[in-house]
Amino acid sequence: MGVGGEKFQLGTVGALSLSVVSSVSIVICNKALMSSLGFTFATTLTSWHLLVTFCSLHVALWMKFFEHKAFDSRTVMGFGVLNGISIGLLNLSLGFNSVGFYQMTKLAIIPCTVILETLFFRKKFSRTIQISLSVLLLGVGVATVTDLQLNAVGSILSLLAIITTCIAQIMTNTIQKKFKVSSTQLLYQSCPYQSLTLFLIGPFLDGFLTNQNVFAFNYTSQVVFFIVLSCLISVSVNFSTFLVIGKTSPVTYQVLGHLKTCLVLTFGYVLLHDPFSWRNILGILIAVVGMVLYSYFCSVEAQPKSAEVSTQQAKESDSAPLISDSLSKVENGGDDDEPLKVPMWSSKYSRA
Repeated sequence: MGVGGEKFQLGTVGALSLSVVSSVSIVICNKALMSSLGFTFATTLTSWHLLVTFCSLHVALWMKFFEHKAFDSRTVMGFGVLNGISIGLLNLSLGFNSVGFYQMTKLAIIPCTVILETLFFRKKFSRTIQISLSVLLLGVGVATVTDLQLNAVGSILSLLAIITTCIAQIMTNTIQKKFKVSSTQLLYQSCPYQSLTLFLIGPFLDGFLTNQNVFAFNYTSQVVFFIVLSCLISVSVNFSTFLVIGKTSPVTYQVLGHLKTCLVLTFGYVLLHDPFSWRNILGILIAVVGMVLYSYFCSVEAQPKSAEVSTQQAKESDSAPLISDSLSKVENGGDDDEPLKVPMWSSKYSRA
């Protein structure tokens, strides 16, 4: 494996690690904020997260940590609004459904993503990958799903949440490759639209779900401290989310999300003494087996692709002795010679 492939692998491992650490941290912080201090305005809090993320990236841009790259504004706006709507729908799904059905909604995102990528991208998932994902979903289901109470409105909201979340995550990967932008550049440009969407719908949505007014809440020093801490951690969460999806795939990001769920359950038991049963332990063990199998089979299937990339790099270095762009191709996880398949739902993509 060449230097470019090794750098890509190290970058992927770093992105996955950052995503796990930051996400588990923010869950623990938000649990203290919402459960202990009674601040239950999740959608509005998310809009603040995105606003702080945008401000942080703006400072980073001013300090020249990354370069601004303008591209299709309509695509960025649509992507940002869609992301905001998917977050709102997930929160509504939790409000209208039992916790068990909400967990099933989150589990359904992986098979839905697989179906969409198969239909619109013609991406193939091997039988071993499908089996490992099934084992993972079974384990997380055993560990988290306790009750299933169905209702028509909640089911419709869950279905919409699943579809919008899948499309948004697939677009995160697609846009980065199509327009050749980094995760930081995409996050910087889409953050204002996501934040504005959630800030406009957040107070009404939170008021509807909690029967409280976010602006009339008693903001004690403790509440303000945990809100600021949550916003600061969210910068890392949002950045690592775009980074992981850009370097890997939407399915891998969802697998990582279920790893975070298992870690949160474990830390909740160890640190916060949350109730824990043998069913939780069994489910987590099954899920870990599924994750290990998924990681193993993905690495096995990636080896032939790495060999092809190394061969192509050697050919390009022979034919172009000056500056070669093959390293950037590897780091972006794609090949310019292979046409990018894009979703059929975007007429703008199909014209490009």
